[in-house]
Amino acid sequence: MKYRDYYEILGVKKDATQDEIKKAFRKLAKKHHPDANPNNKKSEEMFKEFSEAYDVLSDADKRKKYDDLASDARFQNGYDFDPAQTRYGNARTSQRTASENDFSDFFNAFFGGNSAGMGDIFGRGASGGRQARSFAQDGADSDAEIDIALQDAFHGHEKKVVLRSGSSEKTISFKIPAGIRAGEKIKLAGQGEAGIGGGRNGDLVIKINLLEDRKFKMDGLDLESTLELLPWDAALGSEAAVETIDGKIMISTPAGIQTDGRIRVASKGYRDMHGKRGDFYLRVKIVNPKVLGKEIKEEYAKLKTLCKS
Repeated sequence: MKYRDYYEILGVKKDATQDEIKKAFRKLAKKHHPDANPNNKKSEEMFKEFSEAYDVLSDADKRKKYDDLASDARFQNGYDFDPAQTRYGNARTSQRTASENDFSDFFNAFFGGNSAGMGDIFGRGASGGRQARSFAQDGADSDAEIDIALQDAFHGHEKKVVLRSGSSEKTISFKIPAGIRAGEKIKLAGQGEAGIGGGRNGDLVIKINLLEDRKFKMDGLDLESTLELLPWDAALGSEAAVETIDGKIMISTPAGIQTDGRIRVASKGYRDMHGKRGDFYLRVKIVNPKVLGKEIKEEYAKLKTLCKS
C-alpha cells in the first residue's frame, strides 16, 4: 500500500491551522479543478489527490487519527508500507479499488471509503466510465488598502480602483460612506477571486487609511486646530472666524488666555458612520505682528515698563 503524506500533498506544515489548510486547498482547486482543465487527466488525478488530503485534514477526528498513524509510520509520500507496522495494524482493506470509488487504497483502509464530507468528486457516465462532475469552489476574498483625505472620509466620496488579474484589468467605482474611520473596511461583493465550477466569486475587502491633514489633528472623534492670536486679542478677548471640517464659524476667545490654552467647540469634530460626533478644539498660539512699526514698539515698551512696576 502506498503511504499518503497529506500535508505534503497540500503543501502545508504539519502544524498548519484549519485556515491555512483551507487556503492551500482553495489555491490548488482553482488551478486543477476539472472544470478549468477539461480532458486533462493529470489535473484530474491531482485534483482527486489533494481533495482526498483536504477531506482528512479538514476533519478534526480524521486528522487526529491520521497524525497518530503518521507518528508510527514515518514513511514518505508514495512509499510502500505495511499497515501492520502501525497501531492500526487491523485496518481493513477495502474491497473496492481506488479506480472504483476515486479514493486511494490508503484512504479506504484507514478512513472507510467514500467520505461523507467531500462526497464522490467524480460522477459515473452511462457506460460506467468516469466523468468529471462539477465541484463548486468559491473564490477567495482579496484584500487591499486605500489612502483617502480626511475631508473625503468625513463627507463621503466616490473612488475608482483598477483591479488586475493576470493580463486583464477592470476599473470599478465604489462609494466611501461619510464618517468612515481609519482601519475600517469596505466590502465589495463579488470583486475578489473568481469562483470555479459554479462557485461564487470572492469579495474584495478594502481597508481605509486616512491621510494626515495639514489643518486638523484627529484624536478619536475629536479634531484639533491651531488658533493664532495677537497679544492684545489674547489679553482682552476677541471674536475670531475659524475653519472647521464642515465650514467656518465665529468663536469668542476668553480674555487672558495663554499659549497652549484650548478652546472647545462642542459637536464640531469628526462624525462616525452612526452619526456620533466629537468636539472641535482650538489650541491657542500667541504671535506678534509680522511687522512691528515704530508706534507698536513704543507701546510695547510702555507695556514692558508697566508690567515691571
